[in-house]
Amino acid sequence: MSRDFHEALRDRPLLFEPVPPTARASPMRAGLFAEELVRLLRGVPRLDAVNVPELVDENHEGRPYYRSGDARDFARVVSEQIERDAIVNKVVAHLPSHDALSEWAQETVQVGVRHVVLVGGSSRYIPYPGPAVMEANRIVQPILGRHRGHLGNIAIPQRQGEARRMVAKTQAGATFFTTQILFDGEHAIEMIGEYDRLCRESKVDPAAVILSFAPITDEADAEFVRWLGADITESAERVILNGEDGGEGARSVTRAREVYRGVRAAGRDHGWSTVLGVNVEQISQRHLSTAAEMLRAFATEMASP
Repeated sequence: MSRDFHEALRDRPLLFEPVPPTARASPMRAGLFAEELVRLLRGVPRLDAVNVPELVDENHEGRPYYRSGDARDFARVVSEQIERDAIVNKVVAHLPSHDALSEWAQETVQVGVRHVVLVGGSSRYIPYPGPAVMEANRIVQPILGRHRGHLGNIAIPQRQGEARRMVAKTQAGATFFTTQILFDGEHAIEMIGEYDRLCRESKVDPAAVILSFAPITDEADAEFVRWLGADITESAERVILNGEDGGEGARSVTRAREVYRGVRAAGRDHGWSTVLGVNVEQISQRHLSTAAEMLRAFATEMASP
């Protein structure tokens, strides 16, 4: 039986992050992809929400090029058909003003999407027109809160000082974080352990931390996830792409489950109060079936205590 995202955040939420149709995709092509995605996700009873990213690139001046259409439209269509909550990601840095962000948030809840992940710009050296994530949280959280919605941010385990940023973002309204794609657990364990400790010291209820995983099948995938910001070591790449057991997709699933188990075991050993979850990402259109395989594996993994 499905549960809403509010309930899921208290006990190991499981999300799926599909690649949305491109802005240039015809309505027919977008509809066919949505149908295929719905067919795959309907068979995953443990799934809590579909988490739709906004695909945007920047030029050297920080100006955006939007590769996807409005994430809200696609998220709403899919979530209604699979009867699960929708989450949309929004890069706030490119919005023209604080008022534009407030307007976007109000439009979002009006179309039936109550949960969002706010994302900053890709460079700290560019003076973006939109608000910083902390400011954006304070603008959006009251709007979502009136509709029992939840606010998320991105966590980057290998970034120095990330745990302290997470505490500040939690105090500004974030109730969950999704991480960058993980292929090892060391940095995540360090980050979450420090975050959990700082939350206790500050008497702040920790937000859920949702660990992101994605299958890769060749060297081009490995380079692509590095470009996305993932920390994939050469040893992890070799295990997945050149291992002896099964194909690359199956080894990606095995690796992801091992990393998740390692982080969860660290949490048990150190008595973390931070809720851990999983976000399975589909990094390209050709990876849909492999990502769905990973999602089903985690659904089974997380069904047990």
